Amino acid sequence: MKLYRIGALIERDMRKFFRSPALMMSSMIFPLVQLVVLGYAFGGKIHGAVIGVVDQDQTVESRRVREMFNGITAGPETFRVVNYDSAPRAVDDLRAGFLRAVVEIPRDFSRRYYQHDRPRIAFTEDNTDQFVSSSLLERLQQMVDTMNAPAVESRLAGQVTLNVVEIYPYIEYIKYLLAGSIAMAIFIVAMIGGGIVFIDDKARGLHEGYLVTPIQKSELVLGLIGAGALKGLMAGLVLTIVGGLLAGIPQLWDPVRLFYLSIVVLIASVAMISFMFLVMVRVDDPLVPRAIFGVLNTLLFFPSGAVYPVEAFPTWLRWLSNVDPFTYTVHALRNLTLKSTGIEGIYWDVLILAGFSIVMISCSIALFKRQI
Repeated sequence: MKLYRIGALIERDMRKFFRSPALMMSSMIFPLVQLVVLGYAFGGKIHGAVIGVVDQDQTVESRRVREMFNGITAGPETFRVVNYDSAPRAVDDLRAGFLRAVVEIPRDFSRRYYQHDRPRIAFTEDNTDQFVSSSLLERLQQMVDTMNAPAVESRLAGQVTLNVVEIYPYIEYIKYLLAGSIAMAIFIVAMIGGGIVFIDDKARGLHEGYLVTPIQKSELVLGLIGAGALKGLMAGLVLTIVGGLLAGIPQLWDPVRLFYLSIVVLIASVAMISFMFLVMVRVDDPLVPRAIFGVLNTLLFFPSGAVYPVEAFPTWLRWLSNVDPFTYTVHALRNLTLKSTGIEGIYWDVLILAGFSIVMISCSIALFKRQI
């Protein structure tokens, strides 16, 4: 095996890559658009949800409840209130989609309140959107807890209190999604600049042309994977910097952090391009990589924890996550961008990705065959 032969293959493939600026841009723009759109579309706090309030009691206590609603409207702005005189009309508007929920204060609310007879407030929600309904229910429960708080301070000196300590500041969803978008950029380069180009070159007979020279098949495989890894490194670093600036990642230009990010992006590029090479090594039809692009995207991206925590997955999906190179890429990148960890936060992911790459490359060399 000669390194200069592998270097010549890498140089040829990179020249071809740079002559196709559309290919370069498409491999970077889609993950960037995904980061911006999904980052601001998901994970934010609920603001301005419309709820209907029906006060059938019209007393001092029911007015107190409505004042608390007005406080939410003026403060956190989780929802805005529309007053109704009729509960059926409010429910009709809820079913029609004009409201997210209906709160009804019954006629006997104040009487039950003064008689300590468990006064009730009815909450009817549109549970087709679990995220909105759970947020509204949580806010309403906070209001009820405030109403139930004792009017005087307890005389017990030994009450247990809970002090909540957050070791990281509030993380916007766009920051949370950044690691997945970087991994997606690397994967797109692996699919377009690796899988599709590899099949097209094979269909044109370029690989057979290489093999009539002294180049061995192991050198050909390593050269193509090396070129793909460089493409993935460029795409990943561009998205890391541009996406990090858009998301507002603090201390993005820290040299040590950039060095660790480069290591993770490089090893992730090798892992993904070698995986795509193994998938395509025996494929001859140019339509195959285009047909399976969406399937591989779904099977690799979503089970990785890039969009939603792995801890919420069912058992079978967790098993898929454990063998997914996206999972370890996202975990390492998230540790570096959100937690500012050092090598202790990424070394295990890097080792797994390196081992994965070795297995993929070895299998690719073993399965690679001449077409003549």
